[in-house]
Amino acid sequence: MAKQPPVGTRSSEDSGSTKLYPKIFAMTEQRVSYTLDSTLETVDSAEQAASRIASEAGFDDDEVMRIAMAVREAAVNAVLHGNAYDPGKKVSLAFEQTGGNLVITIRDQGKGLDLEKIPDPLAPENLLKTSGRGIFLIRSFMDEVHISPSQTGTEIKLVKHVHGPSEGVKEASQ
Repeated sequence: MAKQPPVGTRSSEDSGSTKLYPKIFAMTEQRVSYTLDSTLETVDSAEQAASRIASEAGFDDDEVMRIAMAVREAAVNAVLHGNAYDPGKKVSLAFEQTGGNLVITIRDQGKGLDLEKIPDPLAPENLLKTSGRGIFLIRSFMDEVHISPSQTGTEIKLVKHVHGPSEGVKEASQ
């Protein structure tokens, strides 16, 4: 059985048309965006979309898992902490390939967050807590993470560099 596509709307800006679910996300200049409800079901949809798009973009299975998990954690934060499950607030999710990067942007419509108040999950007093590791995991899975809080919501930009089979590997000189 095929996986269910994400709940929400999706547009492909390079074609100028709105399609519900394009089949391929080639690593060319392209942007695909969704508007999601503030529910945990849409978190699953965001993770599935990230997994599919990262796979279609050519990332290996381990990288696809890391990208999907980072998107899941960011979407959970947007729904739970940002929008507080408010049905009137939405989460926007966008995937974009720019140059050699896959850039994923998640934005909520909450009150913003104070980055200084995010606890360190590795501090002794936090080691046994069952939550509070989302941003830590996101940072460990992605190459770049940019968090931009504001009074009208928080935007988190996740960047994963595209590495070709020989990119970053230098042959030994003799």
